Amino acid sequence: MANRCETCAVRHRSLCGALEQKEVERLSQISRRTTIPAGKAIVAEGDKAVFVANILSGTVKLTRSLEDGRRQIVGLQFPSDFLGRPFRTHWSVQAEAVSEVELCQFDRKQFEQMITDFPTLEQRLLARVLDELDRIREWLFIVGRKTAAERVASLLVMIADREHDAGCGSSLHETVVFDLPISRSEMADCLGLTIETVSRQMSQLTAQGAIDLRNSRSVHIPDLQRLRRIGGLAVDPAAI
Repeated sequence: MANRCETCAVRHRSLCGALEQKEVERLSQISRRTTIPAGKAIVAEGDKAVFVANILSGTVKLTRSLEDGRRQIVGLQFPSDFLGRPFRTHWSVQAEAVSEVELCQFDRKQFEQMITDFPTLEQRLLARVLDELDRIREWLFIVGRKTAAERVASLLVMIADREHDAGCGSSLHETVVFDLPISRSEMADCLGLTIETVSRQMSQLTAQGAIDLRNSRSVHIPDLQRLRRIGGLAVDPAAI
């Protein structure tokens, strides 16, 4: 198991990157890998929390639901992201595999003990939680104040950035190519828009040359900084 941890593609980007070798070996003793087919729920909202996990590959969507069936996507997670909440007894969201997902799961209570024993792991987890809080605040601003065009552009930039960071997309300078992990319907759910509005905005971005849809999933962004400007996002000064 230790050798598998050493060759893990996301180890140094995940929580495990904070650990020394002996700590990784201990963590490996409470871990197991599992593969979730696309479209299958990993956990349901309200389920008892028996594990937490690193996402090794694939994309996970997090949703909340109302009793009448209305649902909202409240988050997307990518390789190296941490799934679950230590010290929480139940899941507050449903987690579903958008694509085939590979997880490295840890028994929740044993993982909580490791957090207590290894301060570096606790610090890394805190940093992750704060980063996630920043992303949530940014998303509230996007959904609450931006136009439909800005929302769609912002979502594409966010996915491009996250997939590139996770090694799932490719880039040459500011040209980015990635596979869109969610459908138009799911994009609409994320953005608080109708499917028709999302499709119309995607068509307009294509007509403007801001994106190139090679098929229903593959997205080519010829100039990421231009798409950032369309989305009302800060442009990376290093790319100017």
